[in-house]
Amino acid sequence: MALVPFGAGFEIHLAGRLILRHTADAPAFFAGRGEGRMDMHHGNFDISDRLSERAPLEHATIDGSRLTLRRHPADHPALVFDLAETTHGLTLTLAAADPRWNRFWFRLHAEADEHVWGGGEQMSYFDLRGRRFPIWTSEPGVGRDKSTYITWQSDVTGKAGGDYWTTNYPQPSFLTSRRLAVHLESTAYSVLDFRDPGFHEVEVWAAPSRLEFLAADNFIDLVGHVSTRFGRPPELPDWLYNGAVIGLKAGAESFTRLEKYLAAGAAVSALWCEDWAGIRQTSFGRRLFWDWQWNPARYPDLPARIAELRDRGIRFLAYCSPYLCDDGALFPEAEALGLFARNADGETYRVQFGEFRCGVMDFTLPQARAWWIERILKHNMMGIGIAGWMADFGEYLPIDAVLANGDAAVMHNAWPTIWSEVNAAAITGAAEPKLFWMRAGFTGVQAHSTMLWAGDQSVDFSRHDGLQTVICGALSAGLLGNPYHHSDVGGYTSLFGNIRTAELIMRWSEMSAFTAMMRTHEGNRPDDNLQVDQDPTVLAHFARFTRIWRALAPYLRTLSAEAAATGLPLQRPLFLHHEDDRATYAIQDHYLLGPDLLVAPVHAAGATEWRVYLPTGAIWHHLWTGKPHVGGSHITIPAPIGLPPVFYRAGSPFTALFQSLPRI
Repeated sequence: MALVPFGAGFEIHLAGRLILRHTADAPAFFAGRGEGRMDMHHGNFDISDRLSERAPLEHATIDGSRLTLRRHPADHPALVFDLAETTHGLTLTLAAADPRWNRFWFRLHAEADEHVWGGGEQMSYFDLRGRRFPIWTSEPGVGRDKSTYITWQSDVTGKAGGDYWTTNYPQPSFLTSRRLAVHLESTAYSVLDFRDPGFHEVEVWAAPSRLEFLAADNFIDLVGHVSTRFGRPPELPDWLYNGAVIGLKAGAESFTRLEKYLAAGAAVSALWCEDWAGIRQTSFGRRLFWDWQWNPARYPDLPARIAELRDRGIRFLAYCSPYLCDDGALFPEAEALGLFARNADGETYRVQFGEFRCGVMDFTLPQARAWWIERILKHNMMGIGIAGWMADFGEYLPIDAVLANGDAAVMHNAWPTIWSEVNAAAITGAAEPKLFWMRAGFTGVQAHSTMLWAGDQSVDFSRHDGLQTVICGALSAGLLGNPYHHSDVGGYTSLFGNIRTAELIMRWSEMSAFTAMMRTHEGNRPDDNLQVDQDPTVLAHFARFTRIWRALAPYLRTLSAEAAATGLPLQRPLFLHHEDDRATYAIQDHYLLGPDLLVAPVHAAGATEWRVYLPTGAIWHHLWTGKPHVGGSHITIPAPIGLPPVFYRAGSPFTALFQSLPRI
């Protein structure tokens, strides 16, 4: 670390790299005042800011390692930072801030050809350069492209269209091609702005606790440093490697339908029934009854059925969210204990989820966390044999709610991390490892969530809300220390006549066979959409790829152990192992599964061949034919359904395993 003062200002360097340069003529720090507006509608937010002032903090003084920034020399300090060296980087820790200011901007040095990745789980763009990314956990929206009919319809009918930057899991952290990582420690609304060729600008609506910087000589070490900073989940549970997770919500009939999958030769690790607590029919589609206890009418003798499945090596998985519907049996129990967030009048805050209302558990109360862990997760779920669950939502905390610890607007971004802590606490010390998967996230979720899933994609191949977006999401989140990622096979959201096709399910299955977890979902309108077990060709194709996923278990176990030890994700950008090949830096629809498999999923309808980039420095063998290809160029290969573009690296210690896959 080096703090270099000069006549007009100062520079900060880390590991030989310029971090920021501040002068009176080109300041790196700004302060301002604004009045923000945030309107929430079913988890979607309309956010704007009426900015009354933005002032450059031109005057900087240095006293040892303390930086004091003022608008004018005679002014009160607007910001005071203490600069300190850390094991692999440096931090600017806030020592004081003038309360008159509630908006702050920081400009970090950038190079014209620099690539930037991260920002949480970004679904539309992997390389963030050239765009602006608000950091606020929310529903991603349907369509996520303002030029499309589905997005327009979603906007005009339910304010739910989304945009390229909307995501369940944002995080004010990013990595750059200069082998640097940057993190803003704040839960306030913030923006990462990469539109200027000369600087990266970080905006935040409150004085941040810290600005953190990490550096490494290579990308693998940098990802390791980032993972050490945010924490690491454990290895995946061994039972998961038995096969795919079959998602069905047909009540007791789910067990009968599971037999159809097994008869077709599918490798199955678990039956996932999110409707274990009941069903509610709405105009959006078939929703769940948010009262987290076994519904005997829908699932008679469920504990016994779970035990029977377990004897066959199949686990039973369920669903919950951090809310309780106000027409359920658990709501009055929690309300009587004072466990819900309040409104301004001191009453239980009820969130509208579309034709039903729910209370919001106030997890800032220790007793609320303890009640949920013991009453819901341990007693109602794990107590009847449930081995895991989808821990849904986490991004819906209303900013006008009254919490025990104060401001919900400050806690909104932190809520997914708190939700992950609650779920992780329930499974800690369990006799057999459990698994829960989340869509929402923020800084620190890495240490608690045992699996991410990509949320609710549209049932199509669309550029901003379809199959390819889950690849981008896995890569961006993976660089920030989230090693395990997966998605709903076939997508989830079916609206305005958009329904999934057999081709979409099969292409999605092909991709999912090369991820950390393979799981189906019936979607929000199961009766309108094709299901895997309704088409013999689709079912046979799916069953084959579940067996391929199971055959990869020795390789996946190795990657999971590596993730727990080093933080490296299972799905990796090509540049992570080929950083000298700059052609890989912007590729977002291919990925490496570990160091030895390259996967380039087909994400366009009707495609029978596919263009693939193979990185330099390796010979790549086509998985299905064994044909070798020298890396360093694009190739176009046949890619009919059943033969997705997958390659293995020559010299891999798993070569024999990879060569066995075409015979499955």
